[in-house]
Amino acid sequence: MSKPQSYRTFNEFYPFYLGEHTHRVSRRLHFAGTSIALVLLVAAVAASIWWLAGLAFLQGYALAWCGHFFFEHNRPATFRYAWFSFLADWRMWWEILTGKIRL
Repeated sequence: MSKPQSYRTFNEFYPFYLGEHTHRVSRRLHFAGTSIALVLLVAAVAASIWWLAGLAFLQGYALAWCGHFFFEHNRPATFRYAWFSFLADWRMWWEILTGKIRL
């Protein structure tokens, strides 16, 4: 078994992250989950209903992990690279929103 790759910078990590999200349905689930999470976070702050922030994280990850387990058939990078994965999810969301990555 080969030693797992270690990433020192986000720019090293992001191509790996994209490679873990090649299935269109998985990307759609990530985009939907992140979009819903954003709406819930804004609502939490605007209405001072803080449990919505927790719900945002739960549902966001639930949709993303469904994409990995049922469509990508891989293990979410969050399990090993939590911070880089969190950042990469938002970057991928932005690149989908702006048309750089296709759904």
